[in-house]
Amino acid sequence: MRDYYEILGVARDADADAIKKAYRKLALEHHPDRNNGSKAAEEKFKEATEAYEVLRDAEKRGAYDRYGHAGVKAGAGGGGGFNFAEALSIFMRDFGGFGVDDLFSDLRGRRGPSRSRGSDMRVRLPLTLDDVMSGTRKTIRMRVNEPCDTCSGTGAEPGSPPVVCETCGGAGEVRRVQRSILGQLVSVTPCPNCGGEGRRITRPCEPCEGRGVQVAERKLEVEVPPGVSTGDYLTLRGQGNAAPRGGMRGDVLVVLEVEDDERFIRDGAHLVHDLRVTFSQAALGAEVEVPTVGGSTRIRIAPGTQTGQLMRLRGKGLPELRGGGRGDLVVRVTVWTPTNMNAEQERVMRELGHVESPVPTQKEGEERGFWSRVKEAFGGA
Repeated sequence: MRDYYEILGVARDADADAIKKAYRKLALEHHPDRNNGSKAAEEKFKEATEAYEVLRDAEKRGAYDRYGHAGVKAGAGGGGGFNFAEALSIFMRDFGGFGVDDLFSDLRGRRGPSRSRGSDMRVRLPLTLDDVMSGTRKTIRMRVNEPCDTCSGTGAEPGSPPVVCETCGGAGEVRRVQRSILGQLVSVTPCPNCGGEGRRITRPCEPCEGRGVQVAERKLEVEVPPGVSTGDYLTLRGQGNAAPRGGMRGDVLVVLEVEDDERFIRDGAHLVHDLRVTFSQAALGAEVEVPTVGGSTRIRIAPGTQTGQLMRLRGKGLPELRGGGRGDLVVRVTVWTPTNMNAEQERVMRELGHVESPVPTQKEGEERGFWSRVKEAFGGA
């Protein structure tokens, strides 16, 4: 799948105006009605519209910049792109009205009434580090607006279909021509009688009160890629609220929340684990077990290990979100001091006190912050 910035021919730091200008140029160039109905042109028109619809939206663009197509096309309904009607609707939404009619005069007779779009929804999805490690498929249930079962979404009483609006003749819009010293100006506005729908309901459906939608539970499947973090989100296009009396469904924005794991401190794809060892293990050395996400591994504690010493286990962290390998696991050693010793332990410790070496003097500049040493460990790759 091609990069959206490449499709529109803009830089990754392009502003909203540049993106809109680039899309308009491509849409006008590849519209099928300007290319004798060419299927190849139609595909390019839809491709450009899909790229524009993501990059024009700050949230969708942020998700795409962070982890590519997976962020804007994951889950149910993802990956299918737009059909031509949807792409045309988006183009006319942002470029319809005065000026465009002159370029697409042949579309006047079949633009049709306007269709509303259902509202977007937001849902939070909790995840564990195990989910982050391997990616996961989750099922979420939420209450959304669905087309009314009684009227099939028309909003009209069964047997009493909507009638064509007598004001706009079903076009959904009214045109006003004004003459001035600058020439003839044509303005196009939604029909005030039907609200731009082109139809009027004479007998509203009772269960939905003429809205054409009713609240129902909807089950959605969400594909979560490996390496995500709290605050990342996935867009399920066309899975949100149904629009009143037809039109495009809204989207569902799935905001990810990775639960804290008491075993680790997370820093992007890297993990930090605090390992407590006994005095004898630190002094004499030992082989100990440390946890990893989804398992464990054994490491060697060198003789003379001090509290705060760091050991780096390459590739034992989390996967990078956009590929490129895995992070590391940094083990921070803490020498544990017993608090409740029995008589035998006290005796041995007192004997040790008579023969142990004194604590060496700390050298100037030797003490450093924990996180500076963690970053140094990570930076040593």
